[in-house]
Amino acid sequence: MITTLPGLYLLSVGVVKPAGWLLGWPEQVVCSIGALRFVNLLFSAGNFYLLHLLLCRTQPRHKQAWCPRPLLQASSGIQRVLCTVALAAFPPLYFFNFLYYTDVGSVFFTLFSYLMCLYGNHKTAALLGAGAVLFRQTNVVWVAFCAGSVCAPKLAEAWQAELRVRPAGGGPLQRGWALARFLGIFLGRREQLWALLPALWPYALLLLLFSAFVLLNGGVAVGDRDSHEACLHLPQLFYFCSFTLLFSCPHLATPSRLRAFLGWARRRRALFLLLTVACMLLVWRFTYAHKYLLADNRHYTFYVWRRLLQRHPAVKYLLAPAYVFAGWAILDSLRAKSIFWTLTFLVCLLAATVPQRLLEFRYFILPYLIYRLNVPLPPTARLVCELAAHTAVNALTFYVFLNKPFRWPDSPDLQRFMW
Repeated sequence: MITTLPGLYLLSVGVVKPAGWLLGWPEQVVCSIGALRFVNLLFSAGNFYLLHLLLCRTQPRHKQAWCPRPLLQASSGIQRVLCTVALAAFPPLYFFNFLYYTDVGSVFFTLFSYLMCLYGNHKTAALLGAGAVLFRQTNVVWVAFCAGSVCAPKLAEAWQAELRVRPAGGGPLQRGWALARFLGIFLGRREQLWALLPALWPYALLLLLFSAFVLLNGGVAVGDRDSHEACLHLPQLFYFCSFTLLFSCPHLATPSRLRAFLGWARRRRALFLLLTVACMLLVWRFTYAHKYLLADNRHYTFYVWRRLLQRHPAVKYLLAPAYVFAGWAILDSLRAKSIFWTLTFLVCLLAATVPQRLLEFRYFILPYLIYRLNVPLPPTARLVCELAAHTAVNALTFYVFLNKPFRWPDSPDLQRFMW
């Protein structure tokens, strides 16, 4: 059942109908599956170009001596091209390039909105963000992310000035308290907010309009609301971290990073144990199994849940240290970003994933891409390994999809395995 707004269908009509008129296609061709899937192929080409433009924007071409972030190293053209190809071949996204789903168009409009935000064209970014929301309602979170990424540099600049006057020493709690106090003071300064208003008002307007839609609609979902009820599914954050660790394994699970994590865990034994126990408690209290996850054996998540997470009652708890490592590795890879950018990303990640009862890898596509666009580019050899892994997974998935169909006992329709 359709649960998203009609962005894909409206745009399909706007593309296919004029093409049919210009090329003289008969009606049965215009409304065919092939013509509709061609729309997603156009989006996939656009995504490839947007990924490259975003990498050119987020990754410096030359290391700049004045830059206060030493982790922002120079990146070569070949690294950008390889990273673009690897991300364009990202398996959960690449598979849907050839089907008629909302994911590819959703990614296109969201990445386009983010690119315009980085260029400083905030009205255009908000307009494209509205297009992204028409493809998938939860994309409003990434509109808020664009607004937060506008504020982050201003906050980082003011925070550095504050630290020069009043250093925040002590442990993590003291630094966290100092940061919270600074945010309270900054947000209380009217002149600071007025300075940000010219850039933020387009995003604020879109967020207000979306809030009105939610009130009038009685919720975010349209259509089958019973199957898309929001809940506090906190382990979704652990699933995303594991998902990111798996697909960025050549970059995150390096020997040097593993040694660094073990050293951190030894130095901060109490914190490591506290985080591990907290993960176990959250898994115990807030794990949900959606009826689709339990019944639909066409998807990878069905087998991850059944053959890994449910293999034994203790497995989901024994994975807690791995969740801690995955989260630590992701935060460690984001050290080049300001604390305010990282906080914005984490808040938006929580908002986009935690309310979802269903474990669905497609929900992780956008946060994963935004994460990868903002971490320093890995060495060329690791990018080649990543691209090879993506190619192998794509080949396997398409092979099973095309050559291993099956039928359910209660349905005569042919079923196919997919993401």
